Amino acid sequence: MRKLALVCATAFVFTSAAAIAASAKLPAYVSAALADKARPEADVKLDEARKPGELIVWAGIKPGQKVADFLPGGGYFTHLFADVVGDKGHVFAVPLSEKGAERVKPVLEAHKNVSTVVAPQGGFPLPEKVDVVWTSLNYHDVHNLKLGDDGMVKFDKAVFDALKPGGEFIVIDHAAAPGSGVRDTNTLHRIDPAVVKQEVEAAGFKLESESKLLANAEDDHTKGVTDTSIRRHTDQFVFKFRKPK
Repeated sequence: MRKLALVCATAFVFTSAAAIAASAKLPAYVSAALADKARPEADVKLDEARKPGELIVWAGIKPGQKVADFLPGGGYFTHLFADVVGDKGHVFAVPLSEKGAERVKPVLEAHKNVSTVVAPQGGFPLPEKVDVVWTSLNYHDVHNLKLGDDGMVKFDKAVFDALKPGGEFIVIDHAAAPGSGVRDTNTLHRIDPAVVKQEVEAAGFKLESESKLLANAEDDHTKGVTDTSIRRHTDQFVFKFRKPK
């Protein structure tokens, strides 16, 4: 038992040291956002799997910027963005319905620099142009809205128009099997990364870079994203598209 306790304690020390080291590499404004005591405990528990600090740094989101969080869910990233951009920046939470707006309402109550813009299906009616449009694990859901043959291009073009020249469109989603197209968007809630590239670039964007932060080679892409054997650990692609200046 003593040996087991020593092993556990040692593992805890190494894990804690690794976590502290990883945090130390982040800019102070990102570390402060992650440490915000107003963040729900349920959100904090997701940080290890979702790697929000590293993703925000990779995306280049900074104080003073204006960010649109499309399909924000409960506001996991919205909350972080609000802290990162600070008082001189602004975050628009962009759900598809008033029901979606209710889910993110607690974030609005905690941050004065956040507002909600309900987007009609296929539209993106922001009151001003932004530096970054971000969507995490939801691009495939836009396909499920069945917007028509050219609906996705129109949607991506609306995002393009909502950005300032040189602005970024960050897309994170669950990867489907190569060549599967949009077959699995409504069943497994996955999408072929090649489809996303083709659609977004067709709207005028240029793919600038791709991150492997959330990649998982052990995911065989055959299970739904809520399957207990893969949940929170799906193979995810992370794309940074740029609107030309």
